[in-house]
Amino acid sequence: MTTYIFDGSLEGLLTSIFEFYDRKEKSVQLVWNKFYQPSMLDEALEVINDETKARRVWEGLKKKLSPDWRTRFYKSYLSEDPQTFQDLFDFARYIFDSPAGAEANFGNPHVMAISKMDKRVNREKHRMKAFIRFQQTADGIYYCPVEPDFNVLPLIVSFFKNRYADQQWIIYDVKRKYGLFYDLNKVQEITYEFVSEIDTKKVALPAELTDAKEELASVLWKDYFNSTNIPARKNMKLHIQHVPKRYWKYLNEKEGKN
Repeated sequence: MTTYIFDGSLEGLLTSIFEFYDRKEKSVQLVWNKFYQPSMLDEALEVINDETKARRVWEGLKKKLSPDWRTRFYKSYLSEDPQTFQDLFDFARYIFDSPAGAEANFGNPHVMAISKMDKRVNREKHRMKAFIRFQQTADGIYYCPVEPDFNVLPLIVSFFKNRYADQQWIIYDVKRKYGLFYDLNKVQEITYEFVSEIDTKKVALPAELTDAKEELASVLWKDYFNSTNIPARKNMKLHIQHVPKRYWKYLNEKEGKN
């Protein structure tokens, strides 16, 4: 077995698939370079990203897969899960080596693995939509730090651009050190330098960076939440299923309850 070492990018994954067929390999273990541990017995190849090769593989998948399954492929990639990278590699091989419609065979372990991961990423995407709470900064920009399990920011761009089209906002992924900035015209990807004045490890902005009305708005929201909460109907087990505790730190109505 040959070990392919790639950089964790989609282009790198697709290039790896191209190299597999070009080199006529029998079997390949795909390893993200940040997890690779060299071994004397390894036959290893460091995959060099190639846009042309990657595009050829993607065009091939477009011919074999429906738009829905291409989206599932992409969303599963956003999981950043090492085993899922291998599953995607093996899934692509299975699709290329099988007749049309092979993705409908849920008896295949790679089809099943991609389907399950797609659902997990989808669930995280919907939670980000539901649990994001913006804070207004002193310069009028709405800011929210997040720390999703998966890299779902690319999946929520359109939702927030459409929902908050009349205000500037930043959604910053603390774990991956990049974010999205909407300037009333377009959404652009930003790096840590863009928010370097903010301590991104802290959920709440310091008073000197916060708009004067923000504290009042937070208090009013907490009062509203508490007034609509009916103790007799409280079901904490069900509540945690819908709002896992790891999200509570982002919800100002949960402040002091985590």
